[in-house]
Amino acid sequence: MHPRFKTIALIGRFADPLVAEAMQALATHATGRGIAVLVDAASPIGAGEGVVPLPEAELAGRAELLVAVGGDGTLLHAARLAAGREVPLLGINRGRLGFLADISSTEMFDRFGDVLEGRYSRDVRHGLRARLVDPALPERTIEALNDVVLQKRDTGRMLDFETWIDGRFVNAHGGDGFVVATATGSTAYALSCGGPILTPNLEALVLAPVSPHTLSDRPIVVSRQSVVEIRLAAQAPVRAQVTCDGSILGDLPPDGRLIVEPSAATVTLLHPPGYDYFRILRSKLHWGRGARRGQRDG
Repeated sequence: MHPRFKTIALIGRFADPLVAEAMQALATHATGRGIAVLVDAASPIGAGEGVVPLPEAELAGRAELLVAVGGDGTLLHAARLAAGREVPLLGINRGRLGFLADISSTEMFDRFGDVLEGRYSRDVRHGLRARLVDPALPERTIEALNDVVLQKRDTGRMLDFETWIDGRFVNAHGGDGFVVATATGSTAYALSCGGPILTPNLEALVLAPVSPHTLSDRPIVVSRQSVVEIRLAAQAPVRAQVTCDGSILGDLPPDGRLIVEPSAATVTLLHPPGYDYFRILRSKLHWGRGARRGQRDG
């Protein structure tokens, strides 16, 4: 049993009525247990007994737990707010897939209550640090939990680029882009590019080309400690953009470099009792359906 939480913060895209409704219900549930609830001052959840509105940027610094209500995108946003702090995250799924936000709406109050009472497991995830080196601009840096993506900005043209790992040339690519994903992010963009699913405890990265022109250009798995460098081909006329967990870092110029390396920061996810990663995969990816539908979900 872990210590109980005294102050939590609720984070979600409250413009979505389903998310706003869930956030209000969770706030009522928590304050009824004597727990202080912090919310974005712009949210529709009004200040009341036990509810404190604050600027969103201050939530992670004041809370003992961040509760992300929505999909995985919301949890990734909460992870950025928590960057540099040791506040854990809990995901409650009101989105679509929800590989990270693993508490479903049907069990929301029971599982939320378990966590508030200290019944949970801690799951430490490692991320990436992306550095965009442009001779004409100051270096830009950002952290990512899921993935760093190079993608073309112009339609109808291919990107020509090269990849290097730990200073060694790997390949020259032609296609729509490239994904460098953590084990956590292996079920995100990298999966749609044909990459493998990595269990979150693996110390590995998935490198996956996006719509490669050459069919032999396949995803590969490398050590999490690898330093991946991407450079555009000198003659490349197509503009390329770098995103990290869906947030734009900037454009990669022809004479620039994108460097992806291990991050020193970690993100701690909390899971309620009974959490099973493989059960989530079966549920979200519809494994074991059809002829074996009658099998129990162990």
